[in-house]
Amino acid sequence: MADSILPEEGIPAPPEHLSLLGRWRIAVQQCNVPDIQHADFISRWLVIARACVFSMTLTSGVIGALLAAELSGRFGWAELGYALLAIIGLLAAHATNNLVNDYVDTRRGVDTEDYPRGQYATHPLLGGLTTPNRLLIGAAILTLLDVGIMLYLASVQGPLVIAFAVAGFLLSMGYTSILKRFALGEITALVVWGPLMIVGTYYSITGELNPNAWWASLPYGLIVASVLIGKHIDKMEEDRKAGIHSLPVVLGQKRAILLLKATFILFYLLIFALVIQQVVGFWILATVLAAWRLRTVWLALSLPKPKEKPENWPVWPLWYVAWSMYFNRAAGMLFILGLIFNIIAKYVFH
Repeated sequence: MADSILPEEGIPAPPEHLSLLGRWRIAVQQCNVPDIQHADFISRWLVIARACVFSMTLTSGVIGALLAAELSGRFGWAELGYALLAIIGLLAAHATNNLVNDYVDTRRGVDTEDYPRGQYATHPLLGGLTTPNRLLIGAAILTLLDVGIMLYLASVQGPLVIAFAVAGFLLSMGYTSILKRFALGEITALVVWGPLMIVGTYYSITGELNPNAWWASLPYGLIVASVLIGKHIDKMEEDRKAGIHSLPVVLGQKRAILLLKATFILFYLLIFALVIQQVVGFWILATVLAAWRLRTVWLALSLPKPKEKPENWPVWPLWYVAWSMYFNRAAGMLFILGLIFNIIAKYVFH
């Protein structure tokens, strides 16, 4: 089933003698590479930083940049430079959050060899990939990079750049230490990957706030939250034992799966609302093409989780999060494609 349904997730284990680019590709796709103990520096840190989930942050940043081009009507070489800096800053912030999350959860005893985080991929600390001090040094270097980008963009566009960045930082750190323990992690993901990242990127490029950008940020933020719901369903029992009251722990598995399905429906309702209210152009309806994946995901979520690891399933024991990400990637790419078509329709054919 994994081979036909999750082609990019269900890639069979590659041979030992991969090219350098091949190792990087596997690290980005699966958060692991063969023979990780002897991997090159970049492959090792791609695994440590969990680069396999950076696609969501990259998508939010690109959506913010494309909304700036469509809604503001200003997108030249200078704006392109601001967009690249903003996206680099978002990716650095996401990597920092992952490093700090692993450090804190290991120190608190949440991440153990038996916890899902230590099973689907090599854990930075439990797997011996790095030391706690080096993990913190890596986080500090990325934070300095972020601060530099933030101050430059604030000098160009205005102090609200700092407000967006600090709000994202506080929510990310709050997620690690508090929010995910009290059923607030999922709503935090919606806010961070939706309004904060997308509207923050929009503002970093244009220096202005646009109500339409806020509304347009909600659909993708919602399906990022769905990925976190799936992840927390996968970790329900372990989280309950660790005293982490995630939303699935509070709701129970059946209700949590219903909530997960509801996020997909609400995603499309929001997309249709954006078009009907003329918040963005018609071509955003390209996301409807992801419905063919949603049908597959819906069927998988309606069946019990397998008791044994399916063949060529690389992120076991994770299950629900993989299906959520499977839909997220298609919907996110089509969202971007729709915005590109909107820009073409607006500036080329008008």
